[in-house]
Amino acid sequence: QLKQQRDKLKQYQKRIELTLNSDKELAKKLLNKGQKERAKLLLRKKRYQEQLLAKTDAQLDNLDKLTHDIEFAQVELQVVDGLKRGNEALKKVNEALNIEDIESILDETREGVDKQNVKDAKEMVKTLEQKLKETAKEIEKAMKVNMKEMEKKMDETITSLRVEEKMRKDMEKLDEKLAEKTN
Repeated sequence: QLKQQRDKLKQYQKRIELTLNSDKELAKKLLNKGQKERAKLLLRKKRYQEQLLAKTDAQLDNLDKLTHDIEFAQVELQVVDGLKRGNEALKKVNEALNIEDIESILDETREGVDKQNVKDAKEMVKTLEQKLKETAKEIEKAMKVNMKEMEKKMDETITSLRVEEKMRKDMEKLDEKLAEKTN
């Protein structure tokens, strides 16, 4: 309703402004024709209409303020209503959850966490044991390879030593034969 009144006041202002403009033009024409009294009358009418415009502006300002105040009051009512609902909901939650229930939930949560920690520790031990077994197998395999290489090198060394021994003996025999021939 306030907005409708505001719109009516704005329409009224436009009519007054149009009348002012037409009266102003008419007053100029009357002055040009020499009709001073009628021009004065139009100027008085113009002043009166300007006062009406000022009053209308003031009323429009008041209507705008009232409209804003009412809208703000409605928003405040909504906020208060929301706070009431929130407070009621909070009370219901507090009634539904008592301290024992909360402590029970926390205890169950702790137990669940403890069980999970134990399970995780067992899995870690299992994984470590498996890795240790794999590492031991790799070390054993590497040692076998190294042993085979060492045996091969020892066989080569022994063979080399036998060849050297045989060559040394053959050289000694040759030296003896040469010594016999030279004697």
